[in-house]
Amino acid sequence: MESKNEAEHAVRVTVRAKPRASHSRIARVDGLKVEVALAAPPVDGAANEALIELLAKALSLSKSSLTLVLGQTSKHKVVEITGLSADEVTARLAATLSS
Repeated sequence: MESKNEAEHAVRVTVRAKPRASHSRIARVDGLKVEVALAAPPVDGAANEALIELLAKALSLSKSSLTLVLGQTSKHKVVEITGLSADEVTARLAATLSS
């Protein structure tokens, strides 16, 4: 039953990724839409791994709480986040812009 509760509390964030940036950072947050710059190249899943690491750190969650559900080979992606509400996700991502 625990997995059902997690699914009910999952939040999906739309991400536009820009690989091969000088450093990885969250560039823009608009509600549950995020633009990120990733230092990793889009080769062999390196940019996807960097994206999950960046978002997990920004949200203070483990990487296992985030799942890339769409866009494995695209710069437009959807990441599912468990363990936080939509408001918490938005607030934590926005806080990274001001720090």
